[in-house]
Amino acid sequence: MNFDIVLTEDFKKEFKRLHKKYSSLPEDITKLGESLKDNPLTGTAIGKDCYKIRIPIKSKNKGKSAGGRVITFQPDKSLDTKLRESLNL
Repeated sequence: MNFDIVLTEDFKKEFKRLHKKYSSLPEDITKLGESLKDNPLTGTAIGKDCYKIRIPIKSKNKGKSAGGRVITFQPDKSLDTKLRESLNL
């Protein structure tokens, strides 16, 4: 499946802050991106094409329950053009 990963400004800001605290975070997010390529509907459905994914943060050494949370949105094809326009892509 072909799709784009779009990072919001809020995510980028929080990522920068958390990266200082957890050095493995870039690697953990890269692994998440790879798993999303295999199965974009990974995680727990929370409604309206949104999914919550729990990811372990390797630097914490505690597993998924103490790790991070990422919300993904998998729009249908008809929303793709509107979404790209609203995000200026």
